[in-house]
Amino acid sequence: MLNEIFLSTLPLVAAAQDPQAAAAEVRHYGIEVAGIRVGTMTATRQAPAGPDVTYALVSDVKVNFLFYHLKIYYQVTNRFRNGQLLLSTVEAHTNQGDFASRAEWKGDHYDIVADQYKHHYRATETQPIRYAVTNLFFGEPPAGQARAFAEYFGDYFALSRGPAGRWQAVRDGREDEYQYANGQLVTIIKKNPLKNFVIRLLPE
Repeated sequence: MLNEIFLSTLPLVAAAQDPQAAAAEVRHYGIEVAGIRVGTMTATRQAPAGPDVTYALVSDVKVNFLFYHLKIYYQVTNRFRNGQLLLSTVEAHTNQGDFASRAEWKGDHYDIVADQYKHHYRATETQPIRYAVTNLFFGEPPAGQARAFAEYFGDYFALSRGPAGRWQAVRDGREDEYQYANGQLVTIIKKNPLKNFVIRLLPE
């Protein structure tokens, strides 16, 4: 059950290998369930290379509760050019199998394919994508930003601003809460009826 909850609510992103890695912005997070550390997450924004910027995130989760065992290694890479998403790739390696999603700009539309755990989606999107879940790791959404591309699912989270630096991301009845302090993402709460996954910024 936890593997379905985690995989179906985890919209995440992956460290791209680049000679400019030393100039990248990096955020390290711990992932908790019921107060127990079960994994880590690393979000990376590479230094711009001309008009191109790459956002990335790696998540590594291992859950061992009595007879329940879950392993997930998850990575996403998003490449933007002049503020528009050109290519998004997601790879998930789990004890339930290997999964992938991809969204690629073809000049006048995106081809979107998501084959994830209990989630299969095909779509064509003609509107340029300029904001994705990866962007949420590097500052609060700009005023008027009403949605974020969910790389894992191949569609969108609806965004709404709450009080005191809190944002809600909602999709298909599921809700994640992003909490910011001084413009920096410090906590993500991935809500579900069983147990929330809490992702906390780690001290440097």
